[in-house]
Amino acid sequence: MIRTEGLTKRYGRITAVEGVDLDVREGDVYGFLGANGSGKTTTVRMLLGLVLATSGTVDLLGRRMPGAARDVLPDVGAIIEDPAAYPHLSGRANLALFDAMDRSGQRSSRARRVDDALDRVGLGDVDGRPVRAYSLGMRQRLGLANALLRSPRLLVLDEPTNGLDPQGIRDIRALLLELNRAGTTVFVSSHLLAEIEQMCTRVGVLHRGRLVLQDHLDDLQRATGRVLLVTSQPDRAAERLGTRLDERDGRRLLVRTDDVADLAAELVAAGVPVDELTPERRTLEQIVLEATRADPRGNATEDEDESDPQPMGGAR
Repeated sequence: MIRTEGLTKRYGRITAVEGVDLDVREGDVYGFLGANGSGKTTTVRMLLGLVLATSGTVDLLGRRMPGAARDVLPDVGAIIEDPAAYPHLSGRANLALFDAMDRSGQRSSRARRVDDALDRVGLGDVDGRPVRAYSLGMRQRLGLANALLRSPRLLVLDEPTNGLDPQGIRDIRALLLELNRAGTTVFVSSHLLAEIEQMCTRVGVLHRGRLVLQDHLDDLQRATGRVLLVTSQPDRAAERLGTRLDERDGRRLLVRTDDVADLAAELVAAGVPVDELTPERRTLEQIVLEATRADPRGNATEDEDESDPQPMGGAR
């Protein structure tokens, strides 16, 4: 669905994106991760032909971009930064106008398409107030509704939950997963790790303009070979475990073992109460930190549209 080779963008002496090889497959919910300033938005713009690459190639839906944009983009829904809208028009009027610009849809069914899109993003009961009176979260929802007008094969979303409250974030997450189950491939650019961890099947991590990690999330979070033991008698457990004990924090102990069942039986037989015994799995935050710390380059690059870097996981 998306494939890039050596994708690079330079602005004068600044390299915003360098040698990125994306591989987004049909059926993915792909999380494109990176701190603000890492080059995510520039990359997304190049994918859609909004910014020309300095070097490298982009294939979208199996076609070379930006040359095939006229044929490819009708099958792609997108939100890039702040969703486009005419501020003096209502949300419904905006969607009707955007739908009219796409000549592939029948005029007779336009009102139904607009209503369906608004309903799907939670704006079905929106009144006639102009978009300039919308909150940021409402504008995000409207942008997503516009992206859904054509029932796209591919959704490309840049920070789609920006400005939403927790309930709105949950609603959008549920909608994206529903669309994916129905056959839409979803590419989400974000710096919010917790959101990506809850919905993505594959992830790519961009750091200082370079893709430093790309893999299935399940593979990245596979068991580490350690288990978390929670016990009311940590001293007794530590004595029993000996050199198998890697870390200890109060009642919580991290233990190396090849067989969780055997360890549980051993502890119970030794009279050690076991309140919890679960395999340790790395969080997405740990995975991303390891990948970015392993990057040997010492000089940061900046995305020209993300010039105020913030750590991932925080508010934008």
